[in-house]
Formats: sequence, C-alpha cells, structure tokens
Amino acid sequence: MAYRNKTYVCFASEDIKSYWLMTAWKENTHIDFNFYDAHDLANVLDTSQPETIRRRLRERLANTKQAVLLVGDLTRQKAADPKRFLHYELDVLTRLELPIVIANLNGSRVGETSRIPRMISDYYTMSVSFQPKIIMYALENYVPEFLANLRIARPKTGGYHYKSSVYRQLGI
Repeated sequence: MAYRNKTYVCFASEDIKSYWLMTAWKENTHIDFNFYDAHDLANVLDTSQPETIRRRLRERLANTKQAVLLVGDLTRQKAADPKRFLHYELDVLTRLELPIVIANLNGSRVGETSRIPRMISDYYTMSVSFQPKIIMYALENYVPEFLANLRIARPKTGGYHYKSSVYRQLGI
C-alpha cells in the first residue's frame, strides 16, 4: 500500500498556467504555500497511449492524500466527457473517497454550480478562491473535516465554502 502524502492538482488543459502558478507559489520564499505535488511522480508523456496515461494517473492518485481541482471556464464541460482525463481523475478521486478542494480561477469564494463538474456536485467539497492562503487553509482544515465526515452516520454532501470572516482572518 502506498503512503498517501501528496496533493493532486486536477485541471482542464486550458488551465495549465494556473497549475504552473501554484508550483511557482510553492517555490517562492515570500509566499507561505507548500504541498507535496503528485504530478512530480511518474512522468506521463503527451505521446503516451490513453491506457498508459490512465495507469500513470492511477499511480499518482495512489499516493494522493487530497486534491485541488482548478475550476475554470471549461472544467465542467471537460469533466463531463468520459474520454477526457479530467473525468477519469475525478472519478478515481471520488471512488477513493479523497477530499477535493475546489479553487475557483475566476476568484469566486463560493462554489458556482454552473462551473463545478456534475459528477462531484453531491460530493462533499470545499470551494475557495484561487489564492495561496485560502487554498492552504482549506488543505489544513477541510481535509481533516472531510476524513472525519467519512466516519459519521449522516455525512455531509455537496459543496461548501468558507465565510467571509475566514478570508478576513487570513488577510485576503
């Protein structure tokens, strides 16, 4: 069994610049943002066959403790297509019952139903704006809540978000 300590970042291919920005936050000594990136594991080449890519994604997800879903303009549409890797990633994350933090690339602090993939609309998620402080806060606070939620008789379902006071407390 793999030791799960990584954060997996899911995104539509059009949003890769936001993923790169997250990795830059991680490297910036002036920004308090860090995560063990599951994308650093097995290398997947663009020329690989879909079965190979899915196998490598599954290997990455086996080392995953939590996920951040970057929600952009095409996320919902791409996640709805079973041929897309984003659909596969979300399917595996939910089957593995892993916590998913939704980071809204449009800056929204709440989950926008029209942008969140339908396949996770009933899944207990936490929506935040795409900012390092609130994403780290969610990874540190929502993830333990999610794990505890799995063990209760009537678990939470659906999307949640933090109150404005949490953002104020974080200075954003």
